[in-house]
Amino acid sequence: MAALQAGNAVHCSQTPKSISNPSSKKSVVNASFSRSTSPATLHSNFKSHAKIESGSASFRRAIRAEAFPDAQQNGAATEKASALILIRHGESLWNSKNLFTGCVDVPLSEKGVNEAIEAGKRISEIPVDVIFTSALIRAQMTAMLAMTQHRRNKVPVILHEYSQRAKDWSRIFSQNTDEEIIPVITAWELNERMYGELQGLNKKETADKYGTEQVTLWRRSYDVPPPNGESLAMCAERAVAYFKDHVQPRLAAGENVLIAAHGNSLRAIIMYLDSLTSQEVIELELSTGIPMLYIFQGSKFLRRGSPLRNSDIGVFALTEDLAQYRTMLDTISEGRG
Repeated sequence: MAALQAGNAVHCSQTPKSISNPSSKKSVVNASFSRSTSPATLHSNFKSHAKIESGSASFRRAIRAEAFPDAQQNGAATEKASALILIRHGESLWNSKNLFTGCVDVPLSEKGVNEAIEAGKRISEIPVDVIFTSALIRAQMTAMLAMTQHRRNKVPVILHEYSQRAKDWSRIFSQNTDEEIIPVITAWELNERMYGELQGLNKKETADKYGTEQVTLWRRSYDVPPPNGESLAMCAERAVAYFKDHVQPRLAAGENVLIAAHGNSLRAIIMYLDSLTSQEVIELELSTGIPMLYIFQGSKFLRRGSPLRNSDIGVFALTEDLAQYRTMLDTISEGRG
């Protein structure tokens, strides 16, 4: 199995066809910026903007001018690199009991809560402008708990847009408060694949009853569904379509996106991002609570791996936008101190 485990950020000069051999990826822990402006210089210059309200649009414009002087002089806009973070939800109560869960709405276990918090620590210095989750509570809990660890201290707020009354009753009337939230959009299209008549069954007992080979076929084949359930191909059809229609336009507009979802819906999205074959995607294992980072730039997705710790320079040296954002957080923290 090709496992996406925690590890150093990886550098991909082009979108990989396969991720089954992580040892072949090149480490960028010692990477440096391509421009002459160093992070230390940026940090020093950003302090001069301390009189501008931290986090305001004026503040962001000021630090962007410092980070990209060439663009300012040439009158051209620097192509923005957007971050895409994928997190498989932490362990659920049914995961801990070895039960098929599928679309049954089961919450996180204590271990899953801790995994979500740890995931949040790993991404606490990566910008997040909007969050997408499935309609299931375990994915929503993972996103919410992860964001409690973010240094920007914005509050994730689930948008209720299924009726006009829901919109009206959840309206925020303070502009200042509204600017300090992260919208959370829930979508059933990002749900785990529906396991049909396997849902709620013990995995070992099911293998004993139907045979390991048959259960493996239901679980790991690309286009064979369990009884009255979905195959991975069917899950991919809805998940990837939603990603293309709703997530990718946000990334193209320069927003940084977090998706908290499930093993199979995320496999489907990664299949699209990395141009995997149906055989490669069924061999893909996603660990619970381990964030994966992609960079979207110039209509291309570049897989960057999983940030190990906040101090992992490999992640933040990947793009000037990420380095700039981290320095902004340091400046805001100093201003509050």
